[in-house]
Amino acid sequence: MNQATEPPMAVRARGLVKRYGEVLAVNNLDLDIPAGQFFGLLGPNGSGKTSTIHMLATLIRPNGGTAAVADHDVTLNPVSVRGAIGLVFQDSALDRTLSVAENLRFAGLLHNLRPAVIEERAAPLLEMFGLADKRRQPVGSLSGGMRRALDIVRGLIHHPRILFLDEPTIGLDLPNRRKIWRFIERLRAETGMTVLLTTHYLEEADGCDQVAFIKKGKLVQSGSPGELTQRLGRYVVEIESPDPDALASRLAPTLGEGLKDGDVVQFRYADEDVSRLAQLQSELGTLVRALRWRRPNLNDVFLWVAEGKA
Repeated sequence: MNQATEPPMAVRARGLVKRYGEVLAVNNLDLDIPAGQFFGLLGPNGSGKTSTIHMLATLIRPNGGTAAVADHDVTLNPVSVRGAIGLVFQDSALDRTLSVAENLRFAGLLHNLRPAVIEERAAPLLEMFGLADKRRQPVGSLSGGMRRALDIVRGLIHHPRILFLDEPTIGLDLPNRRKIWRFIERLRAETGMTVLLTTHYLEEADGCDQVAFIKKGKLVQSGSPGELTQRLGRYVVEIESPDPDALASRLAPTLGEGLKDGDVVQFRYADEDVSRLAQLQSELGTLVRALRWRRPNLNDVFLWVAEGKA
């Protein structure tokens, strides 16, 4: 009988630690990302997402633990790691005084690509993002959406095996975000490239194969988006109340601890039968202005994780 073999790993980290003085940014983090997977690393601001990506990309050294990217140790063999990855930072890595073509040429030469190869690879990417007629323009003259698209083209010019996207669409409007994600999806389908994403636009992570939520540098939840939302509950119940504190206290014994946002309290509801909720509204009387329920999504998981209640 053939034994199942473990899938090849694009990223593997064990006990990863990063400190900045007294601040523990990443705390004993384990990650396994199979080759070809679309993986989301999610969490509140300051949770350690960017520090994790920077360690995996060899931009900063871990204070503890081990990590391998594309089978190369990030500490012992950083040059090989850099050759295997593409990286799109939160902040643009483009030189605004150089032209579009010059930026791409510079990025390609860093990866020892011949100028003719850079031109060949850049042409269809620039055409896709409407940048073909702006090749000679300085980057500083482009719109924010065009600069962000060019950042992604720059990160892909050397055909990396693994692409790190750290808040890739931050500040972009919806049409530009959709254009970028259609491109990334097509590229993954064509090349099998592994993608590691951090984002605060949780709907962008719905397409991930797996996501991991971290808080204060520690892994607190992981699984597919569907698994995580099912784990949260069958429904999220939102109750608008003139006295949300009293409402939360009244319902805690039956619905558990709620999340308060102004005069609305949210609860997790595990039962598929919602008839009890209709009864609840009449029982609570004047404590309820409005009651509604809906299926949970990743934004709900994020909120419960951020509040330490997931």
